[in-house]
Amino acid sequence: MDGLTINQAAATTGWSPRMLRYLDSTGLVTPPRTASDYRIYGPGELQRLRTLRNLLDSQGIEISDVGFAQRMRSQPDLQSAVEGWLDAPVAPPEGVADTADWLRFEQDKHERLLTLAGGAS
Repeated sequence: MDGLTINQAAATTGWSPRMLRYLDSTGLVTPPRTASDYRIYGPGELQRLRTLRNLLDSQGIEISDVGFAQRMRSQPDLQSAVEGWLDAPVAPPEGVADTADWLRFEQDKHERLLTLAGGAS
């Protein structure tokens, strides 16, 4: 199989071997493997690494952002939940009359949740 080892690919692309392993584990750049289970980086993988770097730099985003976008594509429930949250109207809970009551309601709710979370540890 023609291609570069992970160390050669790292030297060529500027990504560290550790980052290349991470990208493989997340499915963002998945090189084929030899019979001995070594990663082999061919021209397609090198192109993906280069264009990933360009995407991160040009958009000012992190690898985790691209990984999350990939998860959104492959997990319809996640996509639906995020879109639902983004589209949800902001409105006071039932029975809360004004802004001051709403603020107090939200603060009390958060304090209760933090207390419960602290007691669970």
